[in-house]
Amino acid sequence: MKKSAIRKKIIKLRKKNYLKDIKINFQSIIKILRKKKQTKKIVGGYFSYNYEANVMPILEKFEKLNYIITIPKIGKKYDMNFFVWSTNDPLNINKYGIPEPITNKILYPDILLVPLVAYDGDKNRIGYGGGFYDRYIKKLKKIKKIITIGVAFSYQKVKKIPIEKNDIKLDFIITEKNK
Repeated sequence: MKKSAIRKKIIKLRKKNYLKDIKINFQSIIKILRKKKQTKKIVGGYFSYNYEANVMPILEKFEKLNYIITIPKIGKKYDMNFFVWSTNDPLNINKYGIPEPITNKILYPDILLVPLVAYDGDKNRIGYGGGFYDRYIKKLKKIKKIITIGVAFSYQKVKKIPIEKNDIKLDFIITEKNK
């Protein structure tokens, strides 16, 4: 199945299931960080868009544990960077309708929560097709060691994602079924 067909199918499924009270378990992320002996405390999050898994409760918990939260902003030429943000800070809405931080302080995350449309058992993902996260992860891995964690609902899993040369595999994928 082509990426566009998978994307269309899963977004429709996500929309259908969005109002169900499905939550991602914060402790499953903490277990990953302990397992990887991750002590650095800069988390890259996102605002859910188009029925994505909501990570805002997770970011709030990280903030209470004194982690620094960063949120992406889309720049010129489809570039993306992460900027310092607190759950109390105001936001702007970008041209895609997604909230972005107002600050201009770029900070590179150590832990990156990655939204996705679909994923497979090999930790490959499909996003919306713009390549924002693939380019950002590739750039970030040249700067520092990071942990990438895809956040999804279990029903977003597909048998096989068609891979292209610029696609970046994630380190972990968590769903509501991870305990």
